[in-house]
Amino acid sequence: MERAKIRLCVEHPLGEGQAVPLNEAQAHYLFGVMRQGPGARVALFNGRDGEWTAEVAEAAKKRGTLICLGQAAPQLNPPDLWLIFAPIKKERTDFIVEKAAELGCARILPVQTEFTNAGRIKQDRLQAHAMEAAEQCLGTFVPTVDDMAPLRKLLDGWDPARRILWADESLVGAAETLAGLTPGPWAILIGPEGGFSESERAKLRALPFVTPVSLGPRILRADTAACAAITLWQAALGDWR
Repeated sequence: MERAKIRLCVEHPLGEGQAVPLNEAQAHYLFGVMRQGPGARVALFNGRDGEWTAEVAEAAKKRGTLICLGQAAPQLNPPDLWLIFAPIKKERTDFIVEKAAELGCARILPVQTEFTNAGRIKQDRLQAHAMEAAEQCLGTFVPTVDDMAPLRKLLDGWDPARRILWADESLVGAAETLAGLTPGPWAILIGPEGGFSESERAKLRALPFVTPVSLGPRILRADTAACAAITLWQAALGDWR
């Protein structure tokens, strides 16, 4: 079945003949902003059942109902890759979350480091950005965005079976390190604008499940570093191969 151009992420189960109710925000977007009405085709996904083509059966100002007609694409889950990053300025933090969702991260974990500039985040807003990114890039999976946690607390409770690829700006040359990586659950760690403190760096070096890697001869901005590290991992171990 041909894929519809307008896409919505919903929580409701999807299947042939399934009626899917819209909330007020979704109804406003579909009927008020996009000017759609009864009979219009919309692509729906929920992170579990793939993408389904649905038809508008009811359109109102604050509500609506769609009926699933058929599956347009199967469920495509990302590889078991998480992104750990220190939030920066609002717009650039939004960018990191959006690109992590587009590039194929399964979970996004903001952390507070000694040099993190952002004192707090709005987790629900970042989760909404991840959902919008999945809608726009034809994804069928929305990564979970955690609330911000202290880096040391996160590392102290870390499962060592999930290795961490640490983007260490003090290193140069990534090829040898990447060639030695083996498949399995991974996380990528990106530091704050001011880098990690010496005590944080010492802790990271001492952890057996942490692998430092260079992202090249130039110091990258945090948002650029996140995209570069995810791209390198995806090309070496992910679903880009």
